[in-house]
Formats: sequence, structure tokens, C-alpha cells
Amino acid sequence: MASKLKKLKDLEHKLIVSVPVENYKKKYGKKLSKIKSTAKIDGFRKGNIPEDVLNQRYGESIHYEVLNELIQESYPQELQDHDLKPASPPAISIESENPKKPITYSAIFEVFPEVKVKLSRWSNFDKTEITLDDSDIDLAIEDILERYGHWHKVQRAAKEKDQVIIDFEGKIDGEDFEGNSSKDFKLILGSKSMIPGFEDNLIGKSAGGNFSFKTNFPEDYFKKDLASKETEFFITLHEVQEMHKASINKELFETLAMDGVEDEKSFRDEIHKRMKGEILQQEKSLTKESIYDTLLKSNDFKVPIATVNEQAEMMRKDSLMRTGQTVENADDDLFPIEDFKENAEKRVRLDLLFSALLKKYELEVGEKDLNKFIEEEAVKYKDAEQFKSWIKSQPQQLDQYKMVILENLLIEKLESDLKSKVKVIKFTELANK
Repeated sequence: MASKLKKLKDLEHKLIVSVPVENYKKKYGKKLSKIKSTAKIDGFRKGNIPEDVLNQRYGESIHYEVLNELIQESYPQELQDHDLKPASPPAISIESENPKKPITYSAIFEVFPEVKVKLSRWSNFDKTEITLDDSDIDLAIEDILERYGHWHKVQRAAKEKDQVIIDFEGKIDGEDFEGNSSKDFKLILGSKSMIPGFEDNLIGKSAGGNFSFKTNFPEDYFKKDLASKETEFFITLHEVQEMHKASINKELFETLAMDGVEDEKSFRDEIHKRMKGEILQQEKSLTKESIYDTLLKSNDFKVPIATVNEQAEMMRKDSLMRTGQTVENADDDLFPIEDFKENAEKRVRLDLLFSALLKKYELEVGEKDLNKFIEEEAVKYKDAEQFKSWIKSQPQQLDQYKMVILENLLIEKLESDLKSKVKVIKFTELANK
């Protein structure tokens, strides 16, 4: 077998393979012999059908079976011989299929790049530190009391932070559109869960009223056919409700699973403790994000288009699932695939950098590392021993743990090898992250 490799644009390669005539003849002969022993053709005894008759009847189908098998067998072997790691399935073209000459085909495919990581000495990553003060704790408690409060019907005009129960129907140029209506819809005014202008037009209105207003979908609305369109909404306002906040009492402590909390002071101390834990996780997450951004800026390399497209498809599928849609049923303009390409490329680039860095630092997860991680996870559960016994029988979950451990080890190395500057932010700024 002979082959020639050509480098095309960027990461695309073309492999031209020639398979000897003998290989074709051998396969063709075996298939013909097998058919000869079983074929039934009128006028001939079984097993005694002349080869020219068999070739006339079955030759074409045998020919294409042999071609397919030769390609399926030779392609992986040629990739191995050329030490190639394809990132996409090949586009196969048969150049010559004359059985009296070597069978020749070409395969065009992308390969993964060879990534040689550069650790910039000139770029700083942000090592995040988050400050927490009493006003942050006050706001957190206020939020909890509202989230666990109760809505009560009131006889007055609606204002911001009220909840309203409405029927609505939207029309664009007098026509319906997908998702244009709902009945007994609950909406908290000021939540910004509807398009701009919708909630504003409900403020000042009272229950029992029917009214309409016009507003526009945002220019960057995820459904492109609705973006910027002026829409008239027809509203029936059934009820206005105001929030009665929860009380700081035993019932709330039990709802929040606050063991040992008995009064307002210990409640505040527990909130403080939980916020500190959240801060620790956020500091790690934001620092890691900055490290990765720094690496991306100092490591520019081509990535396989096919892999980026595959990642973008996965991102779109995930977004559709979160809105109760599927790829098969959703319109193309619902979360268009192009909107995910930039983040998909970033994800692929990071994955390739991650793999290259693991090799650079020769990082591996040992049994001791895994057991330590499991111990740390186990303390989050009431029956730690039961959790540890169960998790060790879950290979898929253990593999995920190993990836988390590897990433933690890698971040430790990068924090040591890269330059950093401290970035201090307030706890209240996290909401904007």
C-alpha cells in the first residue's frame, strides 16, 4: 500500500492512498466464491454457476463492497503510519476504481494542532479577593426573607416588587406569533423577566382592568424573527399581590436546614459563614477564569473547524433544553448556531491548552488525591460513610472527580508560574459577574 500526504489550508490535510490490485482481487475472489456456493440461478445447478454469469449478476455490488472494505481497513492504518490525529470524519473521494489498476482514493480531514504552550512573563492574571461587610449580610438576609415570604392579595394599583396575575396576548401587525399568549401568568414587577417596557406598563394598573400597550422586542432578542419588532400586548389584570416577608423564627431555620441555629444572632452568624464559603468559591472561580483568559491571549493557534461546530451544536442543544425545546423541533432562528461559535472556539482552544499543560507538567491523579477529594465531598452529606461507599461504585462520577482534581492541580501550577496582580471587588459586585 502506498500513500501521499498533502497539507491544505490551516489544519486541513489530504491523504491519497493506493491499494494494490492483489488486495482487491483477493477480497473480490473470496466474496465471489461465497456467492457461488449459495447462489441459485435458473438453468444452473447450485455451486456450478459460471463465474462470468456471477460477475454479470453480482459483480457491481461485490465491487462496491470491496471498495468500502478496502477504505475502511486502509484509512486507519495510514493515519497511524503518518502519526495523524484527525479532528473530523474524512471526506472520501475515489480517484480510481479500475480493478485492473491500484484502487486509489483521497481523504480530506482536519487534524488537531500541536500546541506548544507559552507562559507569558509580561501578562498578569487577576487574583481576585472579595470583600464582605455588614451591609452585604443585611442584603442577603433581606433577600432570604423575601424569597421565603408569602404573597397576599391587595386592593390597590400595582407597584414595583408586587406580583400580578395576568392574561396576556401579543400581536405583531395584528398576527399571532409563537409564545404570544398565556393565562393566569404570575409576574413580579421589576424582575425584568419580560421584554423591556412590558412590566413598566403594568405599574399603576388595578385588578379587573383590561388594557393594551405597545413595546418592542430587543434588537438582540434570541429569536431573530422577533428582534426589534413592535408588538401590541392585550392584558387582563386579575390580581395584585404584595410580599409579606418571612419571619426569622424556628420554621425558617428548619426550612434552610440550619442545624443549631436558635435565634436571630446565630441566624446572622450562619448566613455570614455561608457567604464566606461562597466567597471562597467565587474567588477561585474568577481567578481561574482570569488565568485561562491570560493563557488564551498569549497562545494563538488554529483550531479544527469541525470540532468548533460540534461544540457549538452542543451549546445550542443545551440552551434549547433549558427552554424545553429540542434540536429536532426548534426553528433555526431559535438560538442560531452562529451565536455560539465564538464561545465554542474558546472552549475548544481551552481544552487543547488544558491537554497540552497536563503533559507539560506531567500531572496525574493518584489514589491519594482521589481519596482526599472524596473525603472533602463526603462532609457535605449527613451520612458521610454511606456516601463514600456509594461513590466508589460510580466510575463515571469518579472520572469527573479526577478531571476536577487535575484542573485544581493545574491551576496551582499556573498560579505559581504566571505573574499576578490582586483585584479587589465587593461582594455586591458578584451579582454582575
